[in-house]
Amino acid sequence: MLTSATIDRVVSAALDEDAPWGDVTSETLIPADAVATASLVAREGGVFSGGAVFAAAFRLVDPRTRVDLLLADGDRFEPGTALATVTGPARSVLTAERVGLNFVQRMSGIATLTAAYVAEVAHTGARIADTRKTTPGLRAFERHAVVSGGGHNHRFSLSDAVMAKDNHLAVLAASGVPVTQALQEALARLPHTTHVEVEVDRLDQIDDVLAAGVGTIMLDNFSIEDLRRGVEQIAGRAIVDASGGVTLETVRQIAETGVDVISVGALTHAARGLDLGLDIDLRLADPV
Repeated sequence: MLTSATIDRVVSAALDEDAPWGDVTSETLIPADAVATASLVAREGGVFSGGAVFAAAFRLVDPRTRVDLLLADGDRFEPGTALATVTGPARSVLTAERVGLNFVQRMSGIATLTAAYVAEVAHTGARIADTRKTTPGLRAFERHAVVSGGGHNHRFSLSDAVMAKDNHLAVLAASGVPVTQALQEALARLPHTTHVEVEVDRLDQIDDVLAAGVGTIMLDNFSIEDLRRGVEQIAGRAIVDASGGVTLETVRQIAETGVDVISVGALTHAARGLDLGLDIDLRLADPV
């Protein structure tokens, strides 16, 4: 998902936004022959993610800049840990600094939050999964960060799987087509490799959906007791996905109901960027 082409496209756009006509400050104040050596240092503990993205910011500004990653994505770190080193022309390093930090702080924040959710359900069989509640244009980055934190990805886009939500079912109901029939007709038209998930918000909707033979049923905004009942009702005939207002305080109880997947929008829409800093040392180039 996080390909080199995707990284370069998104990071290039961010650099163009941040310095559309160059870095006036660095070009005015910093000698052209100055060299920077910098360390990416953690001000707080967490889980690392976005190393390749961080490095790309410096490479795309100036290929002469070298970035050495000291941790792999998914590694945990404590405050004060050096996560990467950067060496290159000082102007270039200063130009790329903010964009590189923005991405690695954001991605490490998502990875760290995801890891906290994963730890809460580690004693169960439930997976923690993300949703499509991602920052526009940054989905591949944010989804990668979820995996760095030990989570799993839901469908990446609307093109990847069928997921009938409440509004889809409302349209079907208004058209007079029974839900089971509509789902069976859809399944007949789909390739056998396409997964189908249906969201329900009441226990009495489950049987009609089950009768269609779908792969996953999402129990949306169910109480803990109704989640237990839903799991019993589905009885292994479909994957059970729980969603709706999941928090760190509630995710353990949700997992203990026996659901297979817990979809958590907060992993990406509510994660706080970690406090990571770039400590820079400038010097003039050695005389030839």
